[in-house]
Amino acid sequence: MSWKDASPRRGTCLKLRRIVSAAFLPVTLTFLFWASPAQGQNDSSAAHTGQSEEGYIGSQACARCHGEIYRRYSQTSMGRSMSLVTPAFLENIPTSASFLHERLNRRFEVYSQEGKLYQTESGTDADGKESFRDTHQIEWIIGAGMNGFGAIVRKDNFLFQAPLSFYSKPRNWLPTPGYEFTDLGFNRPITPGCIFCHSGRPNSVAGTNGKFESESFSELAIGCERCHGPGADHAQSMRQTSALAETKSASAKPLISRIVNPANLTPYLADNICMACHQTGDVRVLKPGKTYQDVHPGVPLDDTLSILLVPPTRESPPSANHVEHYYSMTLSKCYRASQGRMSCITCHDPHVEPSREGASAYFASKCLTCHTDQSCKAPIATRMQRKPVNDCIGCHMPKRDIQVISHSSATNHRIVATPDEPFPDITFRQTTTALPDLIHLNPAPGKESVPLPLLSLLSAYGELAESSPEYVAPYLRVLGQLEQKQPDDPLVQASLGRKSLKSGDFQTAVVHLRRALQLGTPAATTYADLADALAHLGQTEEALSLIEQSITLDPFNPVIRKMLVIRLIETKQYAKAHDALERYLEIFPQDDFMRKMLARAEGKNPQP
Repeated sequence: MSWKDASPRRGTCLKLRRIVSAAFLPVTLTFLFWASPAQGQNDSSAAHTGQSEEGYIGSQACARCHGEIYRRYSQTSMGRSMSLVTPAFLENIPTSASFLHERLNRRFEVYSQEGKLYQTESGTDADGKESFRDTHQIEWIIGAGMNGFGAIVRKDNFLFQAPLSFYSKPRNWLPTPGYEFTDLGFNRPITPGCIFCHSGRPNSVAGTNGKFESESFSELAIGCERCHGPGADHAQSMRQTSALAETKSASAKPLISRIVNPANLTPYLADNICMACHQTGDVRVLKPGKTYQDVHPGVPLDDTLSILLVPPTRESPPSANHVEHYYSMTLSKCYRASQGRMSCITCHDPHVEPSREGASAYFASKCLTCHTDQSCKAPIATRMQRKPVNDCIGCHMPKRDIQVISHSSATNHRIVATPDEPFPDITFRQTTTALPDLIHLNPAPGKESVPLPLLSLLSAYGELAESSPEYVAPYLRVLGQLEQKQPDDPLVQASLGRKSLKSGDFQTAVVHLRRALQLGTPAATTYADLADALAHLGQTEEALSLIEQSITLDPFNPVIRKMLVIRLIETKQYAKAHDALERYLEIFPQDDFMRKMLARAEGKNPQP
């Protein structure tokens, strides 16, 4: 029985409704978790583009005066953090691969054609016939190849990660982290927090799920202005100073150059520049009204972004090395003995990246600015027999496998005397009275005891509560405080609506969610939550309208599109449901369950 029939049998309709419900229920919890709705609702810049161009001139402008520094920097991993896929680029990477994911019954392929790079995903049905094939052009590569690199595709103005990444150790294209366990197709969105650390100046649209301006990047790789700030004033000042020198004019005064030199900053502010990307913690939350484009060198990072860590215990000490460089460094005796003088740039010059062969000697020279050969307890003869010889970091900062990324390793930035050196006691005493259940890794000096904004705490606890139930109670406590203190904040109302929706109080949920839409820039999640609440109250037609608005804002969200299908079936709009399901499978062809459901609805496969 087809959905397009004018009067399908009631039993068939109910069966189809149960089929869609079964597909929908496992994922509908995306809208019912404890985390707060999209933070874009509380983002004062959500209605406009991501990064303001004011003051930015690009690294090529810097290179005109700082040519040698730029040349060296452009060879570093940061200077090659992203690349456009071009015919020249393809000459240096393997462009042909095939990977069969047996557990998921998926085959992934990589190939090049006419100077372009493509990835394909395909599946087979029970008869061994190909059930779908989904091919996308890879437009950008993330990474410089130290451990490997990922791939980005574009659909309309939305950017997504590709299923396969290249890994340098096995020299092969294999599942992107996270794709080892589930099939996400070409639909994992590139979020602002992610792309901020991998590119120079991304133009992501605030408050959206992976949407970018028509020009996705103003500068592709991480450039000079990431660490030195916008260069327009500096360049103008230098031009004016040069002109004054040529004319020997005494009447004019040069502009004040506002360029940031990290070497002239306090260690805290210098480290903040690095921490913006080299320190993840367990959760990172933007301050109210801020976006990643508000992160500027020379300004405390905590003015924009707070980095929080679940307190470790002696039974569960810190174990992550990947992008936890600053925190690991602070647990080192070297750092603690320096009384705040040691910083990231004590050992790292961002303009220079030593070769793999020269890294040992390069960093040994950094160690010897504080230590001597006699400082090391190992006999010199033993050290000279190692390869490489006298390798300080090999013993005291050994590489370890990255738990969340296969075939990859990272340097442990906790400098240890011996591999079994215990963590210092301070590791387990870093919470404060103001924040007893989290460690605030980047408070400004003198503000360690200043409480975080309640909205930031709400976002932090909400994200942590998804996997750690002990943070549900703090989340609800903070939400209760916000209901009293900031009831007119759209994020608060959206969160209260989600709480009521989760508890089954649909009338109250509707009140909060409608208010959230009135107070702030509408978000796709709020429309979807309100649609869900109204559907439970029998107001399905209005719910359908809200789902359509949600899809307009977030067209590549599978949960919202499944909501549309099930609500259309509930209102017996079977032709529209059929079209919505076909559209769903155009976007998410990897969804076998929904494909089987469409076949059954069309009478091609009537058996369950």
